[in-house]
Amino acid sequence: VELVESGGGLVQAGNFVRLSCACSGHFSSSNAIGWFRQAPGKEREFLAAINWSGVLPHYADSVKGRFTVSTDNAKNTVFLQMNNLKPEDTAVYHCARSRYALGSRNAADYDSWGQGTQVTVSS
Repeated sequence: VELVESGGGLVQAGNFVRLSCACSGHFSSSNAIGWFRQAPGKEREFLAAINWSGVLPHYADSVKGRFTVSTDNAKNTVFLQMNNLKPEDTAVYHCARSRYALGSRNAADYDSWGQGTQVTVSS
Protein backbone atom coordinates (compact mmCIF):
# COMPACT_ATOMS: atom_id res chain seq x y z
CA VAL A 1 0.00 0.00 0.00
CA GLU A 2 1.32 3.41 -0.91
CA LEU A 3 -0.16 6.89 -0.67
CA VAL A 4 1.54 9.88 -2.27
CA GLU A 5 0.35 13.43 -1.71
CA SER A 6 0.86 16.27 -4.15
CA GLY A 7 -0.46 19.74 -4.90
CA GLY A 8 1.01 21.70 -2.01
CA GLY A 9 2.97 24.90 -2.32
CA LEU A 10 2.95 28.58 -1.47
CA VAL A 11 -0.40 30.33 -1.81
CA GLN A 12 -1.79 33.69 -0.75
CA ALA A 13 -4.51 33.94 1.87
CA GLY A 14 -7.98 33.79 0.38
CA ASN A 15 -6.92 31.56 -2.48
CA PHE A 16 -7.48 27.82 -2.94
CA VAL A 17 -5.45 24.66 -3.34
CA ARG A 18 -6.44 21.14 -4.33
CA LEU A 19 -4.36 18.38 -2.84
CA SER A 20 -4.20 14.93 -4.40
CA CYS A 21 -3.54 11.58 -2.76
CA ALA A 22 -2.49 8.95 -5.29
CA CYS A 23 -3.19 5.50 -3.90
CA SER A 24 -1.69 2.17 -4.95
CA GLY A 25 -2.12 -1.30 -3.52
CA HIS A 26 -5.23 -2.70 -1.87
CA PHE A 27 -8.05 -0.24 -1.32
CA SER A 28 -11.74 -1.08 -1.14
CA SER A 29 -15.03 0.11 0.29
CA SER A 30 -13.82 -1.41 3.56
CA ASN A 31 -11.41 1.50 3.80
CA ALA A 32 -11.83 5.19 4.32
CA ILE A 33 -9.20 7.72 3.36
CA GLY A 34 -8.48 10.50 5.78
CA TRP A 35 -6.70 13.83 5.56
CA PHE A 36 -4.67 15.19 8.45
CA ARG A 37 -2.28 18.09 8.88
CA GLN A 38 0.50 18.96 11.24
CA ALA A 39 1.89 22.41 11.79
CA PRO A 40 5.25 23.02 13.49
CA GLY A 41 4.96 22.62 17.22
CA LYS A 42 1.37 21.42 17.02
CA GLU A 43 -0.33 18.06 17.23
CA ARG A 44 -1.59 16.22 14.20
CA GLU A 45 -5.08 17.43 13.32
CA PHE A 46 -7.84 15.49 11.59
CA LEU A 47 -9.44 17.38 8.71
CA ALA A 48 -11.71 15.14 6.67
CA ALA A 49 -12.38 11.56 5.63
CA ILE A 50 -14.31 9.71 2.96
CA ASN A 51 -15.01 6.10 2.14
CA TRP A 52 -13.02 4.72 -0.82
CA SER A 53 -16.31 4.41 -2.73
CA GLY A 54 -16.82 8.14 -2.43
CA VAL A 55 -19.54 8.08 0.20
CA LEU A 56 -19.77 9.14 3.84
CA PRO A 57 -17.64 12.29 3.71
CA HIS A 58 -17.24 14.09 6.99
CA TYR A 59 -15.19 16.96 8.31
CA ALA A 60 -13.65 18.52 11.35
CA ASP A 61 -15.64 21.52 12.52
CA SER A 62 -12.59 23.71 11.97
CA VAL A 63 -12.68 23.19 8.18
CA LYS A 64 -16.34 22.41 7.49
CA GLY A 65 -17.60 24.64 4.71
CA ARG A 66 -14.10 25.47 3.43
CA PHE A 67 -12.64 22.03 2.65
CA THR A 68 -14.16 19.32 0.47
CA VAL A 69 -12.96 15.72 0.20
CA SER A 70 -13.73 13.61 -2.86
CA THR A 71 -12.56 10.53 -4.73
CA ASP A 72 -11.83 9.53 -8.31
CA ASN A 73 -11.74 5.76 -8.21
CA ALA A 74 -10.86 5.54 -11.90
CA LYS A 75 -7.61 7.31 -11.05
CA ASN A 76 -7.22 5.78 -7.57
CA THR A 77 -6.95 9.29 -6.22
CA VAL A 78 -8.50 11.16 -3.32
CA PHE A 79 -8.67 14.94 -3.32
CA LEU A 80 -8.88 17.66 -0.72
CA GLN A 81 -10.14 20.95 -2.08
CA MET A 82 -9.23 23.76 0.29
CA ASN A 83 -10.85 27.16 -0.27
CA ASN A 84 -10.42 30.55 1.35
CA LEU A 85 -7.08 29.57 2.81
CA LYS A 86 -5.76 31.30 5.92
CA PRO A 87 -2.22 31.62 7.28
CA GLU A 88 -3.18 29.23 10.08
CA ASP A 89 -3.76 26.54 7.45
CA THR A 90 0.01 26.39 6.94
CA ALA A 91 1.08 22.82 7.67
CA VAL A 92 2.21 19.54 6.19
CA TYR A 93 -0.84 17.69 4.87
CA HIS A 94 -1.05 13.90 4.95
CA CYS A 95 -3.50 11.37 3.59
CA ALA A 96 -3.91 7.97 5.20
CA ARG A 97 -5.81 4.71 4.75
CA SER A 98 -8.17 3.71 7.52
CA ARG A 99 -8.73 0.14 8.65
CA TYR A 100 -12.44 0.94 8.71
CA ALA A 101 -15.06 1.95 6.20
CA LEU A 102 -15.97 5.05 8.15
CA GLY A 103 -13.08 7.42 8.65
CA SER A 104 -12.45 8.79 12.10
CA ARG A 105 -10.39 11.53 13.66
CA ASN A 106 -8.31 8.96 15.55
CA ALA A 107 -4.93 8.63 13.83
CA ALA A 108 -4.50 5.15 15.34
CA ASP A 109 -7.32 3.91 13.08
CA TYR A 110 -5.14 4.52 10.01
CA ASP A 111 -2.57 1.94 8.98
CA SER A 112 -0.82 3.52 5.99
CA TRP A 113 0.31 7.12 5.60
CA GLY A 114 1.74 9.29 2.87
CA GLN A 115 4.84 11.38 3.47
CA GLY A 116 2.93 14.62 3.20
CA THR A 117 2.89 17.79 1.14
CA GLN A 118 3.68 21.24 2.49
CA VAL A 119 1.10 24.00 2.19
CA THR A 120 2.21 27.49 3.12
CA VAL A 121 -0.32 30.31 3.19
CA SER A 122 1.04 33.85 3.14
CA SER A 123 -0.89 36.81 4.49
